[in-house]
This record gives sequence, C-alpha cells and structure tokens, in this order.
Amino acid sequence: MNFTLPTYTPPDFTSPLLATAPIVTFDKVKKDGVAPTNYHATTIFPEYFKLDIDKWELVAQSRMDSVVVYTTDGRLDVREFRRLKKGDCVVVGRSVNGEEGIYVHTQGFHFPEEERGKFSFRSSRSRETAFSIDYDQLYGLLEHDRREGRIIWVVGPAVVFDHDAREAFAKLIRQGYVHALLAGNAMATHDIEATFFGTALGQQLYHQATIASGHYHHLDAINTIKAVGSIEQAVENGVLKEGVMHSLVTNHVPYVLAGSIRDDGPLPGVIGDVYEAQDRMRAHTRQATTVIGLATQLHTIASGNMTPSYSFDKQGNVRPVYFYLVDMSEFAVNKLADRGSLIARSILTNVQDFIVTLQRGLKKRASTSPE
Repeated sequence: MNFTLPTYTPPDFTSPLLATAPIVTFDKVKKDGVAPTNYHATTIFPEYFKLDIDKWELVAQSRMDSVVVYTTDGRLDVREFRRLKKGDCVVVGRSVNGEEGIYVHTQGFHFPEEERGKFSFRSSRSRETAFSIDYDQLYGLLEHDRREGRIIWVVGPAVVFDHDAREAFAKLIRQGYVHALLAGNAMATHDIEATFFGTALGQQLYHQATIASGHYHHLDAINTIKAVGSIEQAVENGVLKEGVMHSLVTNHVPYVLAGSIRDDGPLPGVIGDVYEAQDRMRAHTRQATTVIGLATQLHTIASGNMTPSYSFDKQGNVRPVYFYLVDMSEFAVNKLADRGSLIARSILTNVQDFIVTLQRGLKKRASTSPE
C-alpha cells in the first residue's frame, strides 16, 4: 500500500469574517507564571493569529493547554504557563472564529478513507476490530517518515519483557525507524537486565522461567551501570553489549528517561525533576511527525498532551502528526484517543506481538520493493 500524506487546506482568509477580523490583542504578564486575564489557551488544532491588516500567521510547534507569546524578535511562541516571565506579551481573547483575530482551523485535513455514512456498524475500535489495514498503513507511514519526518516512540517496559520483541525493537532502531525514544527507568533497567542476565524482573526472556534469586537482577543491573558511571560509558567500555539501550547509544538516537516516584535506583541518566523531564520530552514531541505509544498509558497521555495535531514537512507544508496507541486494554487505548488527536489510531493487541509483526512486515516490504 502506497502512502500519501493527506491534503491540507488552509482557511479562506478572503471570507468576509476573516478579511474584516481585527488584529489580535496582546496583554503583558505582570507576574512570572501568571497569564493575563482572558488569555487564549491553545488547542491541538492549527491556530492562526492576525498580526497585521492582511497577515495571518500559523503558530508552529504548538501544544494544547498553553499560551501564545509574541517574542521580541517578532515570532509567535507557544509556552507553558510556568515559563511565562514578567513583561511577556500574551495573546488574549477566547473567540476562535476570527472575531478577536484568532482562528482555530479544525477542518484543514481531508481523510477520504474515513468517510462513512451517518450510521454504520463497528465504527468504534475494540478487540473485535480487524487491524490488517492499520499495519499496512503504518508500514507506509514509517517508511515515509524514516526519510521525511521524525518518528518518536513512547515505550513501556513490556516491550523488553519478551526475547523476540526486544530483538525486533533493537532492529527498528538500527534500521532508522526510531528518531527519539521516551521512556522511564523501568524500560531501560529491564533491557539492561536482559543483557546482563537474560531475564526481566528475574524471569527468563524466552522460556519465561523464574530464576532463583532473579529478583536481584534488576537491582544488580542498576548497580553495575552506576558503578561504571552511565549507560553511554557502559556501552563504550564494552560492559553493555546489546539490547535496546545499546542500539540507541550506538546509533546516536536521543532518548529521555523520565523518573517516577516508584523507581528503583534509578539508573544514571533518569531525570528526577518532572518539569525538566517534560521539557526534554517536549523538545522531541514538538518536532514529531509520528508518535507511537507502546503499553504505557500515563507516559503516552503525557506525550500526547505535548504533541500538536500538525507539523511541517521539509518543504514547509502543513502535514498531520500521526499518533498510534498500542495496548491490550480497550480502556487504555480509548483513554489515550480521548485526548483529542485528529489522527489517533488505536491497535488492540499484545505489544510484543505488535513489535515483532511490525519489524517483520517492514523487512518484507524492504526486500520486495524495487531498487
């Protein structure tokens, strides 16, 4: 199946309402972290602001539930409330159809494959849904965005609890399908445990047998890396020889390990400050063209809140950001889809099976594609 990005149609700024709309209003921040009264809060949609009599500007690298600041060098910058500084000029106004120089464009993308009548059976996604076409569409998307976009993965520890899934995901990294990875201490710890001991939480990866004293393994893994100094140093010294973290380091793929109150250790490099972790994660999500969340509900929701529904291709054209949610739980994927993404796709399956199927499918397509 060939992949083509959907067409984006910008607003008609010659329409009477938008042509006669007033220039957007700004108000200054009077106290750090406190937005002016009547501030405009951003959505996931493309948002335009009228800066001059005939100039509407689309804000770039947006995120929901933030404010828009007009910078001293004449740019529109989307910022979290906590980043506001006294004197910042913030967009104010809560009408979003042009009445206050603000236009939220909800109908920019056209997806013909999603057209259907007012009534249809099986329109929601459940365990009974057939996902074959989703895999085919995802193969095409990942092949396209490996070259033309930026693919961000949000990964839970279940991905490294299985021998074949862990190997498949490491191959995806080496093959260029991972441009950044967002995870927590657990995923990295159990991946490293697998390298050192062949187990995850003391259970053998392939046979699933519980190993005597295996409950020490993840702690020993953390202790070993801390003794070396860092994951990168462990790779350089030959202590860490394979696995997901090894593939990330050797292929120079950036990753963010966000800490949790329940963490063991944690590993060196895990970020304990939640807002520093958020900043590091957003540095990647704001550039994302595809995000894939694997069996990690809260981490994926957090990433989704930082990801707009649109981005720009290399030619500067507006394109959608695709968001895939993979989990065995209908509740989890529906909860994630409810964040409001235009392009949220849920795939209900065992995450280990998903990764293995995905990697094999991409390999098969690569072997049969013309030179």
